[in-house]
Amino acid sequence: MNSNLSAAKTAKEDEFYTQLSDIERELKHYKKHFEGKVVYLNCDDPRVSNFFHYFSYNFEKLKLKKLIATCYKNQDVDLFSQNDAEEAIYLEYEGDKSGNGVPDLEEIGIKPLKGNGDFRSAESIELLKQADIVITNPPFSLFRQYIAQLMKYEKQFLIVGNQNAISYKEIFALIKSNKLWLGNHNGDMSFKVPDYYEPRATRFWVDEDGQKWRSLGNACWFTNLDFSKRHEDLILYKTYAAEEYPTYDNYDAIEVSKVADIPADYDGVMGVPLTFLGQYNPDQFEILGLSGTDYPVTKRYGKKERVVDGKRQKSNTGTLGCVVRTDSFGPGTHFDVGYPVKGIYRRLFIRRKGATA
Repeated sequence: MNSNLSAAKTAKEDEFYTQLSDIERELKHYKKHFEGKVVYLNCDDPRVSNFFHYFSYNFEKLKLKKLIATCYKNQDVDLFSQNDAEEAIYLEYEGDKSGNGVPDLEEIGIKPLKGNGDFRSAESIELLKQADIVITNPPFSLFRQYIAQLMKYEKQFLIVGNQNAISYKEIFALIKSNKLWLGNHNGDMSFKVPDYYEPRATRFWVDEDGQKWRSLGNACWFTNLDFSKRHEDLILYKTYAAEEYPTYDNYDAIEVSKVADIPADYDGVMGVPLTFLGQYNPDQFEILGLSGTDYPVTKRYGKKERVVDGKRQKSNTGTLGCVVRTDSFGPGTHFDVGYPVKGIYRRLFIRRKGATA
C-alpha cells in the first residue's frame, strides 16, 4: 500500500463497516418508504457492503425500483487487507433475473467509474440525481459536507453518524427546523475496521479470526424518513418542584439532568441532555436551541477560576457553558465567578408544544 495513502487513512479513520444485524434492526422501521424507489448506496463496495447485501436480498420484498452502489477507488477489495482496488466501481441492480432470489454480482455486472468514486465527484452526483433515498455509512470526517449535499439535492436519507455531529452548527440547524432527526436506534454499535487501524485501550478488540473491531457508544442513525416511534409521546412521571430543578445562572431555563426527569407539568424552557433527541416527538415538544450554539445567554462572565474540591487551580477555564449556582466551593469541581457555580454538560433547550413563553 502506498505509505502516504496509509497515513491519510489512519489519520482520518473513516472506515467503519456496519454490521448486517444493525442494518436489519434499523431498516425494519422504514419499509413503507421503499416501494417504487431508487436506493443509492454511495459509499459502498457491493462486493463487501452489508448495505448492498440487505437491499439486494430484500429487493423484491421492499418492491424497489433500482439499487445503485458506488465506492471510492481506495476501497479494499479484500475488505480488511491492504490490497487496494485500482479503480472506483459502481453497480446498478434492478432485481433478480435468475429467479432463485440470490443476487449474482457477475450477472449484474460491476462497472468501473472514470473518476475516483468520491461522493462529491461529478459521476457520483449524476447517480445521486437519479436516487430517491440514500442509505450508507459515510466518512465521519466529511459528515457536514455529506449532509449538505443531500440537502442541496433534496434527497431522503438514512445514514450512520456520530452523536457529536448533533452539535455541529449546520447539523443542529437542520434538527431544529425539523429537516433532520435521529433514527430509531442510537447508542452502542460495533463496527469491523481495516487491518491498518491501530489498537486502542478501550472499545477495540480482535476476534478469533483476526478481524479488528471498534465500538462506538454514541453512534446514531440520522434521517429525514418518518417512522412511527417518532410520534410516540414520551411518558413523564415527575412533578415540577423548584428545589429539584435549579435555574441556570446564565440561561433562562431550568436544569433537567435526565430525560426521565422531565416534569410533566412544567411549561417553561428546560435544558435537557442531548440524549433527549433519541426520544423526541415533534408533536409533544419543540426544540428552541442548543447551549453554546444558538440559544441566548443571560449572563457572560469575566475572569473565572476553577476550584476543585475546595482548592483553587492556577489556570483559567475558558467557556463554562451552562452553569448553576451552588452553596459553596465544597467537594467536586466548581468555578468562581464571584460566587460558586458548577458546570453542566451541553444542554438542548426545549419547551412543551403549545406552551407560551
